[in-house]
Amino acid sequence: MKINLLKTLTGLAPADAEAEEFLRKKKLGSVLSAEIRQVRNYAFHKKWFALLNIGFENWEPKDVIWSHGVPEKNFDRFRADIIILCGLYDSVFRLDGSVRIEPKSVSFAKMTEETFAVLYSKTIDVLIKHVYNSNIDAEELERIVQKYLDFA
Repeated sequence: MKINLLKTLTGLAPADAEAEEFLRKKKLGSVLSAEIRQVRNYAFHKKWFALLNIGFENWEPKDVIWSHGVPEKNFDRFRADIIILCGLYDSVFRLDGSVRIEPKSVSFAKMTEETFAVLYSKTIDVLIKHVYNSNIDAEELERIVQKYLDFA
């Protein structure tokens, strides 16, 4: 299992609820083995997800009649499409020979800080174009994200 730890003056401490839960279940004095890596800027990662959440809340998909039922608004698909529209994707073959576009992973282990910064910047551009129809600028969107983070 991978957990996130925070370096404090007294040592390592759980950085999130998942890590706290994992460590709470261990007996005092338990010896745990770990491979330590410094992760990307966690606050920046949270800021990107706040940006996505705001975009998702403001996005209204068009009404579509489809033979397989009414499509649902889905955050995971929204996130994947944003990443693809930002140009961060892989083209892969499907079994039938067609090609599918898959978004790059934003996991801490698979995306560098530099690439993530590019993704954040391009996400703003994509949201302005596709969600806000250019009725908002980057500075205003950044202010909204900061208010969202301050509230959370």
